[in-house]
Amino acid sequence: MAVSRINEAGLNVNQYGNRNLVINGAMQVDQRGSYTITTTGSPEYGGPDRFHMWSYTSTEQVVGDVTQSTDVPSGNGFGYSRKFDVTTAESAVAADETLIMAQLIEAQNLQHLEYGTSSAKDVTVSFWIKSTKTGTYCFFINQEDGTRIYVKEYTVDASDTWEKKIITIPGDASGTINNDNGRGLWVGWVLMAGTNRHGAANAWRATSTDYATSNQVNAVDSASNNIYLTGVQLEVGDTATDFEHRTFSDDLTLCQRYFNRSYTYGVATAAADNNTPIHHMSIGGSYNIIGQFFHPRDMRAAPTVVIYNPINGTVNQLKGDGSSFANAALLANSPKGATFFVNATTITQTIFLSVHATFNAEL
Repeated sequence: MAVSRINEAGLNVNQYGNRNLVINGAMQVDQRGSYTITTTGSPEYGGPDRFHMWSYTSTEQVVGDVTQSTDVPSGNGFGYSRKFDVTTAESAVAADETLIMAQLIEAQNLQHLEYGTSSAKDVTVSFWIKSTKTGTYCFFINQEDGTRIYVKEYTVDASDTWEKKIITIPGDASGTINNDNGRGLWVGWVLMAGTNRHGAANAWRATSTDYATSNQVNAVDSASNNIYLTGVQLEVGDTATDFEHRTFSDDLTLCQRYFNRSYTYGVATAAADNNTPIHHMSIGGSYNIIGQFFHPRDMRAAPTVVIYNPINGTVNQLKGDGSSFANAALLANSPKGATFFVNATTITQTIFLSVHATFNAEL
């Protein structure tokens, strides 16, 4: 059937694919594996891809484990959720403190929102959340280019119960989203916020640090607390449509623009994994040994690269003839791939360069 006939039948164009501006909203891709946050004041990645924890703490330090969980809302087609399990609580929130679960969205993927014009589009976020702590929570959208934020309250009504939330945020005619590969929008779920992080809800504001209202609960005030999130969808318009279930392969490909590894999927970074290391060129004599890795897809930018020995997980080492030779290093690095080398001028035997690596180009 022709597309025009489908439209004439009255179907909304948002029923077509690629309407979800969030990547990995079903939390099915988990390249890094579990992670314990350390509240460093910058995005910390671990657990399901593309989502991170961001925090600032000045007194007690919130510590928690981020994992991919199989606890999901039943009957909605989800296999995984993102779980944050508090292990060290923050019982007294200082004025500047905050803890946020969030995703950064690349700016050039958001040009159709037309922020900064009279045609600025509304967006609607829908998600499933389950939390030990009931009460008022805050969701925000932050424009880093325009230094503007919109905060919206929602309520977790029942403890340890999956609930679906739908929030619509109006387009920002005074906003700015640059057409580049930088940070376009930061979408975040606030778990705690001190008084210096409070601001008004339901309006675009010319600030970027007031992430919540004064009604925000402290969801991390007990080591018994945990928060689950899944089914995250951000779409153009004032109506939430059914969740756009992507294949695992599609979500993995989208995630690999921002982070990928040479490791076998499911094997922890820095673990032993001799199945698929980067290994090219076996030579003998006094030469530099070179190996190349091509990314599964072009990355957002030249990534930060960390090299690991595939036998024992040691950082910045390679494998060679059953031994580990230090000082494996980058020779070249780009969004398309990387070249590794080791100086073998003092080695007289035949050496087989073999390394693993991670490649990070997150926003």
